[in-house]
Amino acid sequence: MRIFQITELLDEQGRTGQPWLEFLREPALSLGIYHLKAGETDPQQPHTEDEAYYILSGRASFQDGDRHEAVGPGTVIYVERGAEHRFYDITEDLTALVFFAPAEGSLAGSTARSA
Repeated sequence: MRIFQITELLDEQGRTGQPWLEFLREPALSLGIYHLKAGETDPQQPHTEDEAYYILSGRASFQDGDRHEAVGPGTVIYVERGAEHRFYDITEDLTALVFFAPAEGSLAGSTARSA
């Protein structure tokens, strides 16, 4: 068993200066924190694994293919592998807990782009 504290993960992610911090990696699952600042552009590309987001804080819109939705704290988003998706119109700093199954990049030989 491993236990993680979101506040500690957020502190660690903030210290890296990078939007993505993977904090758990197992063959069947990986987890990370994804953080985008208000007004920032989300650079992510489609992933080779299924992905779910749980929005911890912030507000934005989310695009998955032709579908567009407003998202905020408490929103859960599921994205199928290979789907074109991204956050946009980020009006408040956005932080999401991200789940990949199987582990991010594992189906592409670790060539998929992070969150």
